[in-house]
Amino acid sequence: RWGAAVRVLVLVRTWSVVAGQVRYSVPEEAKVGTVVGRLSQELGLEAGDAEARRVRVVWQGRRAGVEVSGASGALVVSSRLDREELCGKSAPCSLRLELLQERPLRVLHVELEVTDINDNAPLFPAARKNISMAELTTVPGSRFPLEGASDADIGANAQLSYTLSPSEHFTLDVKSPDENRKFLFLVLSKPLDRETVPVHRLVLTATDGGRPSLTGTMELVITVLDVNDNAPQFNQSVYKVQLPEDSLFGTLLVVLNATDSDLGPYGDVIYEIDNIAPASGSDLFSIDEESGEIRLTGALDFEAVTLYMLQIQAKDKGMPPLSSHCRVEVVVLDVNDNAPEVWVTSLSVPVSEDASVGTVVALLSVSDRDSGENGRVQCSVWPTSPFSLESRFLGSYSLVLREALDRERVSEYEVEVRAEDGGKPMLRARRSVRVPVSDVNDNAPAFSQAVYTVLARENNAAGAELARVWARDPDEAGNGRVSYSLWEGVSGASVSVGGWRPASSYVSVDAESGRVKLTKTLDYEDIRLHELHIEARDKGTPPLSGHCSVELEVLDVNDNAPEV
Repeated sequence: RWGAAVRVLVLVRTWSVVAGQVRYSVPEEAKVGTVVGRLSQELGLEAGDAEARRVRVVWQGRRAGVEVSGASGALVVSSRLDREELCGKSAPCSLRLELLQERPLRVLHVELEVTDINDNAPLFPAARKNISMAELTTVPGSRFPLEGASDADIGANAQLSYTLSPSEHFTLDVKSPDENRKFLFLVLSKPLDRETVPVHRLVLTATDGGRPSLTGTMELVITVLDVNDNAPQFNQSVYKVQLPEDSLFGTLLVVLNATDSDLGPYGDVIYEIDNIAPASGSDLFSIDEESGEIRLTGALDFEAVTLYMLQIQAKDKGMPPLSSHCRVEVVVLDVNDNAPEVWVTSLSVPVSEDASVGTVVALLSVSDRDSGENGRVQCSVWPTSPFSLESRFLGSYSLVLREALDRERVSEYEVEVRAEDGGKPMLRARRSVRVPVSDVNDNAPAFSQAVYTVLARENNAAGAELARVWARDPDEAGNGRVSYSLWEGVSGASVSVGGWRPASSYVSVDAESGRVKLTKTLDYEDIRLHELHIEARDKGTPPLSGHCSVELEVLDVNDNAPEV
């Protein structure tokens, strides 16, 4: 304090001595022992007389810390003097007291003025002032009144000026209707954005006019209130996800992340699926509105749809809500879940056994709904047969004849076309093709024996069966149906006593059964040996035939008596 600088003596000035009244002045906070006034003139006291004359101070009203020094006889400061405590803002600060001398009785009226020093800094009502302003809606030029500081000093020591710490958003406006009053206003000079600066901290400084000056400060905490001025923002505009088509229900595809820099409900984000293309995928995906997790809720099929496009909306809880969008691209990956398929598109059966090599028997179509190696199909024929597969173009095959057929050896083929894809594990398909072989008349009837030897006793009655010939024709139907007859070209002859006779004169052949029967009784003495030629003819076009020989030997019986 200013008074603390006084080390030894503060000179006081006597204003006047009029009719037993004197005036003194002393600065506040003067050091204890400081001489306020010497009473040698006023009371004629010398050092050591104060106690003898019993001089004391009698106060009139407010008391101050002064007393008469018994040793020096001077009026000195005896305790702390605080002008603000004694007089407050009153000016001047004058205290009235009487110096009473009892020996001899005498009264001296004293007016003591305590002068002000700049010992009080400006003081604001509070160390901090909280102010709330809404972003965007608080327009530049808006004014907010502030309470000024107070200074317990008076005069120039209490004359205050104000400054505001630098800010691009705020300025200080001070209005002074008169020298004793100042009105402070905090003025918004630039729009506020809570998301950029949520809290502004400024310092308002009050400086008094003392020498040296003292200052006081108050912190201004301006909280920017949020309004719903920011839509949620995704951290990506496009999310790309690859998902195998055999993924299980509940599989997590992706976790979306959208942030809203607003506060409270204005910054709470809700996710929802806005649109799915194609529309068939509307039941395949779900999203958690709080976490943004997208999960699989249905079965994927690469062969049906390979790409889904999900439009996702993120919106806040403002009124009205603000929203933004992103796109999720779900690429369905193929797995080998489809076996090849084989269809017979054309079948030309039966196949004639004399068909030429290269004849097309059937047309087949092969496909696999999978893609890549999973859909690449290899075909083969099983078991080994006279048929093979030829690829006509992608996915189309011909079943062709690769070697000659023989219906009599194999009358029908069961051809299995096998298809295998290139997936891992490999999937297979089979298609059976029944190929019957149609007959042509390529086989002549063949007798079981080339020569039949028949022994017959003479005198057999007409109609007796001599033998039965049999010929086989492996062809079918009319081509294999055989009829028998005596061969007209060489029907045979017999040796008899009377000469040669035609075979048809005494034998016949049943056309259906091949039975050889007598048409008349044989006579050894007439016919002893006969050779027959029989033809077996099929009913093909043209007909084919085979031949055999029947040697008929007549055995003698004793049917003739001797003749003389």
